[in-house]
Amino acid sequence: MEASRKTPSFSDALRHLLVLMLALLPAVGSMPVPTDVPMCTASETAHYRLTFTGKWTQAAFPKQYPVYRPPAQWSNLIGVTHSSDYHMWQSNEFASNGVREFAEKGEAWTIMKEVETAGERIQSVYGILSAPAVVGGSGQMDAEFEVFARHSYLSFMVRLVPSPDWFVGVDGVDLCDGDRWKDKVTLELFPYDAGTDSGFTFSSPNFETIPQDRIMQITSSFPSHPANSFFYPRLKHLPPIAKVMLTKIKKTNQIISLPLEPTQSNLLPTGNEIEDKLINTPLDCEVSPWSPWGLCKGKCGDSGVQHRTRYVIMHPANNGAACPLLDEERKCFPDNCL
Repeated sequence: MEASRKTPSFSDALRHLLVLMLALLPAVGSMPVPTDVPMCTASETAHYRLTFTGKWTQAAFPKQYPVYRPPAQWSNLIGVTHSSDYHMWQSNEFASNGVREFAEKGEAWTIMKEVETAGERIQSVYGILSAPAVVGGSGQMDAEFEVFARHSYLSFMVRLVPSPDWFVGVDGVDLCDGDRWKDKVTLELFPYDAGTDSGFTFSSPNFETIPQDRIMQITSSFPSHPANSFFYPRLKHLPPIAKVMLTKIKKTNQIISLPLEPTQSNLLPTGNEIEDKLINTPLDCEVSPWSPWGLCKGKCGDSGVQHRTRYVIMHPANNGAACPLLDEERKCFPDNCL
C-alpha cells in the first residue's frame, strides 16, 4: 500500500498519456466484441445477489486438512462485471501480476489497478464487487451487483487460505439469455493453481515457479504427486470445494453495506443449501518404503531372523484402506560366523 503514496513516475505519466490518446481515437480506443458470442439484447439492467458457499471440510478433503496456523478459510471475494472481450483470469493461460498477488497473498491492489486500466482502455469493465472473507472452510459470503446488456458477464476469484497459490472462481459466466436475464445460476467450484508457486501442500513455504506455469485446474490426479494435498488416486473427480449461486433480485433503494472484517459464518449452510449432501472422501493409509533388512540374529550353525520396518505417512480416514503391517521378518543365516 506504500506504493500508492509515491509521486507518479515518468513511466506512469506516459502510460496515462497513452490511455488518454487511445480514448480519443475511436478506431483504436476499444476492442471489437467477438462476433461468435451471442449478443445480449435485454433492455433493462438487472440486479443479482451472489452467494458463495465454502464446502472445504475435513470430511470431504481429509488429506493434510489445515486445522491451525491458520485453519482452513477463504479470502475475500473480488469480482468484476464486464463484456465478453475481457478476462480477469483464464484456465490454461498465464496469470497476470495482479492474479499472482491475489492467489499467493490475498492482496488485491494490483489486480484492482489492472481492472481499472482495462475499464479505461477498452471500456470492457462495468463494475467491481467484493465480499468479506470467511473464517472457516464451510462458511458463506454474499454480495450484490448490477449488470446490463453491454456488460452481462461476471468473473471473480476467492483464495484458499492457507495455500501456495490456489483459488476458486469463475471466468466469464454470462447472466443474459438473448433478451432476458437468467433468474438463477448455480455453479460448483473446483480449485485452480495459479502457476506461480510450486508448493504441493496447503502449508508449503513460498517457492516461486520459474518459469511461470499456466493456470490449471487441480484434480484428484493432477499434479500427479503423492505429496499434493488434493491427490486422491482412488477418486475419478474431486468433490466441489465451493459453490456459488447467482440469484436475480428486485431493485431496491437500500444502500448495500458490506462488512469490512471477515465473517464468522463458519456454520453449516442453511435454507436451500441444506439440500447438499455431506461428502465423506475416503483417505487410504500411506506408508513409507521398507527400510533395509537388519542384521541377522541367531546362533552359529542355525538359521536366524532379520527384520525390516516402515512407518505411517498418512493415517486412514472416512473408511479408507487400513494401514498394512509395519514390521516384517524373514529367516536368514548369520554372516561371519566362527
